[in-house]
Amino acid sequence: MKAFIEKLCNKYKVSETDIQALLDCMEEVHFKKKSLIVREGAKNSNLYFIKEGIWRAYYHKDGVDSTIWFASEGEAAFSVWGYVENGYSLINIEAMCDSVAYYISRTALNHLFASSIGLANLGISLMNHQMLLQENWLISSGSPRAKERYLTLIKDTPELLQYVPLKHIASYLWITPQSLSRIRAEIANTHTEE
Repeated sequence: MKAFIEKLCNKYKVSETDIQALLDCMEEVHFKKKSLIVREGAKNSNLYFIKEGIWRAYYHKDGVDSTIWFASEGEAAFSVWGYVENGYSLINIEAMCDSVAYYISRTALNHLFASSIGLANLGISLMNHQMLLQENWLISSGSPRAKERYLTLIKDTPELLQYVPLKHIASYLWITPQSLSRIRAEIANTHTEE
């Protein structure tokens, strides 16, 4: 638990005291692989912190799933529409493996934000992090350097390869599964030659 708290503190620039106060108000929940935590078209204003596991967010359009982010241990996950607007989600959030998380409702979280400047700053940090994720995803859509994007993704979150099907990684990178297979083969050949 200590490592989990430290990861949250470092990622979101919040004190251990504030993180502990937040966790004290959260409930632990378990999800099985392929569980939909947030369903597109439904309301879910909960904030989740992933203790164990990997989740992905995606939307479904014209018969195709497009992955927009992955979250792993020590990261927050939520539907922006549910969290900010208490509205219907435009995305699905799915557990890629059996997972454990802590969650808190939007209402309870707003009470905590009002009670502590440190926790209010956490709310700002969560939104900033979410905006950066989305901007990176949008920018990478126009980037021709799929190999570099893949290598960065795997360096930052190596456990993706263990739990996430390659078709979802390809979707996140804005490439086809066949293109990802070619990239992976090229990387394997490069390492073999060294």
